[in-house]
Amino acid sequence: METVKSSLFDKSLLNGHKLNNRLVVAPMTRHSATAEGIPTEEMAHYYEDFAKGGFSMIITEGTYTDEFFSRTDAHQPGIVNDSQLRAWAKVVEQVHAHDSLIIAQLMHGGALSQYIESTIAPSAVQPIGNFYFPREMNADDFYRVKEGYIKAAIHAQIAGFDGIEIHAANGYLFDQFITEHTNQRTDRYGGSVRNRLRFLMEVFQAVKEVVPAHFIVGIRVSESKVNDLTYRWPGGSETATEIFQVLSEIKPGYLHIAAEGGRWDRECLYPDGLSSTGIAKKLTGVPVIANGGMHDVKLAESLISGDQADLISIGRAAIASPDWPRLIEAGEQVIPFFKDLIKPSLTLSHTRKVLHDYKLRLEIETPL
Repeated sequence: METVKSSLFDKSLLNGHKLNNRLVVAPMTRHSATAEGIPTEEMAHYYEDFAKGGFSMIITEGTYTDEFFSRTDAHQPGIVNDSQLRAWAKVVEQVHAHDSLIIAQLMHGGALSQYIESTIAPSAVQPIGNFYFPREMNADDFYRVKEGYIKAAIHAQIAGFDGIEIHAANGYLFDQFITEHTNQRTDRYGGSVRNRLRFLMEVFQAVKEVVPAHFIVGIRVSESKVNDLTYRWPGGSETATEIFQVLSEIKPGYLHIAAEGGRWDRECLYPDGLSSTGIAKKLTGVPVIANGGMHDVKLAESLISGDQADLISIGRAAIASPDWPRLIEAGEQVIPFFKDLIKPSLTLSHTRKVLHDYKLRLEIETPL
């Protein structure tokens, strides 16, 4: 009987860029840059492994955009100076050698920084969790954040990236604007859904003005947050409809709908049967990347066939099996995910050792 090819391996285009399949590596914090935020040779091999493994597009870990308030963690990579830019260029070169796209995720932590004590946010509201109390952003802060994204996007383009992803998810700065309890502003950036999305849209449009037309500028959003996994948009599908109706006006290169807790059905599916990914796809008309447990091939395929997503992003399963696409397409066994692999405090070399030990054990226990 003839094997039916999975829809996950359909070829497609993203803003004119060829994609060999629908499989994307999700951005994952790894804390593997130098103390100065410079990507290392080890990081280049880490990203290259995903490209070798058959992923058509790779989104980097969150990369800070300015030297003021954007950085969230020690050993987080940046893209704000020449040393960082040159190091990223080597990463990009190694990924491109295997016919994969690579997107730089640009990130401002806002109130959720564990690197600096003086933080900024839309409003002076104590974040959930062990974070410092932020001050409310003023006009200078708005300018610095926007300029940081503009310069970081230009740097990403110079380094050879195929595009950027503006991180507006998981509780970080732009998500703090979107969320009512962290945005108590009474000016044009607070109140209505449109006002709470205004700064994100302004930054997106400012970036689009300085990069070439073929350069992808995507946006990542989510309901849950790194410091509040139970948070959901208060109006469910109605709030999602409002948000994506407004975002449809700017036509991002794609929308990446993240499920921070790791389950699409729990975080993106509403009681009325609608989903945030489906709503985004219908209202915006732009490619939608679904996230959250997408190593479940049947679930991933159902979202594609059900017109709820165009691309699928995989996180933990990709760390466990950097060659996940090739293994799935060939019908071979994938390496199961180990909890230790996702801990950001672990180095990439340690991750590789865990994988090597598992592969060796597998060979011993299942001889030919």
